Amino acid sequence: MSYNMYLSALLMAATCCSLAISYLCWKRRELPIAISYGLGMLTGAFYTFGYAFEIVSTSLDNIRFWLRIEYMGIPFGTVLWFVMVLQYTGRQALVRKWLVAALMIVPTITFVSHHTNEWHHLFYKSMTLNYSEGFPLVTLVKGPLYKLHVYYSYSFFVVGMVLMIQMFIKEKLRMKKQVALMIIGSWGPYGFTLVYLSGVIYMPIDISPFGFIISGVFYMWGIYQFNMLRLAPLALQKVFASMQDAVIVFDLDNSLTSFNQSAKRVITGINNKWIGLPAVQVFSQYPVLLDKIKQGPFMEGKVQLAGHADEQFYNVHVSFINDKRQKPVGKMLLLSDVTDMVRSEITLIENAKQLRELNTFKDKMFSVVAHDIRDPLAVLVNLMELMEEEMHTYGEDQQEVVNEMGQQIHNTFTLVESLLEWFRSQSGGMIFKPVERDLAQTIQINLRLLLVRSENKQIQIISEIPKDTFVYADKEMLDLIVRNLLSNAIKFTDFGGIIRLKAEHRDHKVVVSVSDTGDGITSDQASMLLQEDYPVSSTGTAGEKGVGLGLTLCREFVHLNGGEIWFDSTPAQGSTFYFSIPTLSEASSKQSDSLIGGRA
Repeated sequence: MSYNMYLSALLMAATCCSLAISYLCWKRRELPIAISYGLGMLTGAFYTFGYAFEIVSTSLDNIRFWLRIEYMGIPFGTVLWFVMVLQYTGRQALVRKWLVAALMIVPTITFVSHHTNEWHHLFYKSMTLNYSEGFPLVTLVKGPLYKLHVYYSYSFFVVGMVLMIQMFIKEKLRMKKQVALMIIGSWGPYGFTLVYLSGVIYMPIDISPFGFIISGVFYMWGIYQFNMLRLAPLALQKVFASMQDAVIVFDLDNSLTSFNQSAKRVITGINNKWIGLPAVQVFSQYPVLLDKIKQGPFMEGKVQLAGHADEQFYNVHVSFINDKRQKPVGKMLLLSDVTDMVRSEITLIENAKQLRELNTFKDKMFSVVAHDIRDPLAVLVNLMELMEEEMHTYGEDQQEVVNEMGQQIHNTFTLVESLLEWFRSQSGGMIFKPVERDLAQTIQINLRLLLVRSENKQIQIISEIPKDTFVYADKEMLDLIVRNLLSNAIKFTDFGGIIRLKAEHRDHKVVVSVSDTGDGITSDQASMLLQEDYPVSSTGTAGEKGVGLGLTLCREFVHLNGGEIWFDSTPAQGSTFYFSIPTLSEASSKQSDSLIGGRA
C-alpha cells in the first residue's frame, strides 16, 4: 500500500475527530460560542474529508470534484474561528449579525470563484497532474482571488491570536492552561499551511489538512480535561430542563457559564449572549444575589427580588461544583420560588393581628356593655316595678314615670343601635354605596328622630344649611354621622341651650359644623378624643350615659366617604365639631385621576 493511502486514512481520522467535536457543540447549541466553534470544526471536516479522497484520486476530474468538497468549508473556516475567539475572549458584544455578514463577503467570493474557476481562471490559473511522488498530485498555479483569500484569512488569524495571547497573559494560572490549549489547537492548520505556502521546507503535498489532527487532539483534551469552552455536560442539560427552580452556574472566577430556562423567569434579560459575563454584570440589578455568589457556599437564605410582575420571594442556596477529584470547578446558584409560602405566612400574621385586635375589642365591649347596658335596664325594671306598685296602690297619674321610662328605653335603643353599627363595620358587613344626597334634607330627617330628647332638655336646634346643598356619600353612614354628632351635642348641652348647624363649600367639598353651647371639652379629653379606638364614655349634663363608640364610628365613616373630622372647643363656652364630605364633582375627578394613573 502506497503511503498516500496511509495519509488518506490519517485524514479520515482527523475528519472523525472534527465531526465528534462538532457533535458535542451541537448538543450545546444554545450557547453562541458552541455554534461558532462547532461550525468552524465542521468546515475543517469538509477540508480533511475532501483532501483524504483527493490524494488517492487518479484523474484530474476527480481531483477537481474533491477540491470543490474541500472548498465548501475552507473559505468560511477562518471567519468562524475568529467569531469563536471573540466570544471566548469575552468580546461577545462585538458579535452582531451585520458584522458576521460583512466578514463573510470575502469568503463568499472565494467560494463562488473557486466553483466557477473554469470560466475565469482567477482563482487557479492552471491545474496539472504531477506523478513525481508515485501517485497523481495536482499542481496549482494560484490566481489573484486565491491570494486575496490567503491574505484575508491570515489577517484574521493574526488578530485572533493576539487576542488570545492577551487573554493568556491576563488570566490566572488555572485558566492559562485552557487558553494555551486553544492557542496550540488553533495553530495546527494555520501553522501547517504557513509552512507549506512559505516553501521553507519542501513539501510535495499540501500538509494544511493534517494540522486539524493536532487541533482535534488539543481541542478534545481541553474539552474533557478543562471544560475549555465552558460546555456543560449533556446530563446537566437534562437536569436543567426538568427543574422548576432557577439554576445559574458560574466558574470559579464568577463568570456565567450556564443557566436553565427557569432562570429566565427570575433574572430579567438573561440570555445566551450573557455566557461568559462576570457576575457583577449578570446581577447588576440584584445586588443581594451578587453578594451571595461572592460569599461562596452557604445554607439557604430568603431574599426578595423584583420580578416581571411584582415582588417575588426566593430561597437562595449556593454550592460548589466539584470534578471527579472533588476539586471545585464552579459555583451553582439555586433559587427556589417560595412566594406563595411567604404570602401565606404574611396572611397568617395579619390574621393573627386582626384576631388580637378583635379579642381586645371583645374584652373592651364586654366591659362597656356590662356597665352601660346593665344600668339603664336595671332602671327600667325598677321603674316598671314602681309604676305597677303605685298604680295598684294609689291609682295616681304616672306620667312622669312613663316619660322617664321612655327616655331610658330610647337611650337603650341608641346604645344597641351603635353597637350593631360598630359590629357591622368591624366584621366587613358594612357595604359602601355612595350616592348624591341633599344635606339639608338629611339633617331634617335626623332632627325629627332626636326631637323628643332635645325638647326634654328645652334645647333649640337651628339648621342654617340651605336647600339643594348636595353631597356625595353613603346614605346610612351619613345618617349615622349626623345623628351621632347631634346626639352628642344634645347630651353635653345644658337645659335651654342652642345647637347650630352650618355648611359651606371648601375646595370642592362641603364642610358641615355642629356647634353647641355646652360645657366644652377639657384639654385632657381633647388630646384623646378622635384618637382612641375605644374611648370611655362621658356622662351628659342630664346624667346621660353612652357606649363610647359614637365618635369612633363618625371618624371611620367620614374617612370612608373621603372626608376629615375635627373639632374646636372652649371650656364653659361650647364645642364645634366639623366634618367634610365630597361633592359629586370632586368624587368624579378623583375617579378620573385614578383611571388615568392606572393606565399610565
